[in-house]
Amino acid sequence: MRQLSRAAMKWSRLIETAQPNRRLASTSFISPKLFSTEASEPTSDDQFLRTPTSGLVYGKLANITKHTTKSDIINLLEGCDLNPENLKVEYNRSYFPLSMMVEFPSRSAYDAALRTIGRKGRLYNISKVDKAEWDTNAPYDGKAILLYGIPRNALIDDVERFLSGCRYDSSSIEMFVRPTNQGLVRMALVRFPSQALAMHAYITKNRGFCLNDQITVHVLH
Repeated sequence: MRQLSRAAMKWSRLIETAQPNRRLASTSFISPKLFSTEASEPTSDDQFLRTPTSGLVYGKLANITKHTTKSDIINLLEGCDLNPENLKVEYNRSYFPLSMMVEFPSRSAYDAALRTIGRKGRLYNISKVDKAEWDTNAPYDGKAILLYGIPRNALIDDVERFLSGCRYDSSSIEMFVRPTNQGLVRMALVRFPSQALAMHAYITKNRGFCLNDQITVHVLH
């Protein structure tokens, strides 16, 4: 009887010793699976650090001249999926072109433009800008002309006579004086219903005369 009691106590101690080992073995078996699952799921930090490949990206092309057109830039950046609506010309207060603002359809298109400009000798410099700068730059879209060299004593009636035969918005005429490398020059800004009408005014009125002063006409983009 006493031997039977000792045997039962021995078996009880063996069972208690084995139970923690079973729990440890069970934990060891499950843990690698849990760790593997966590490692395969991207964290929010990883997603934040990734460079987006889609979405609009805005850039600015410097070193343009007054003869640079939107078509020139579209042809230069062929393959970047651009159209005239994706381009705006940035002017200074004297309406001299400073840069061409570009709205790229994606980050990959912007990167392609960087490579193209680098490959073609960096005639232009390109830099990234934010959307706010794009939004604040109002486009003329080829529907406005600048009359350069308006006589000091000219009135709006004189400008309208100069533009006789052209279809334009007479309420849009703005006359002002701006500093240039030739001194103070009087100018007038006139808006048209379409690009074709603005171009017609340029073709027919450029180098014409207003009160004996020759006027230079520029189409604004």
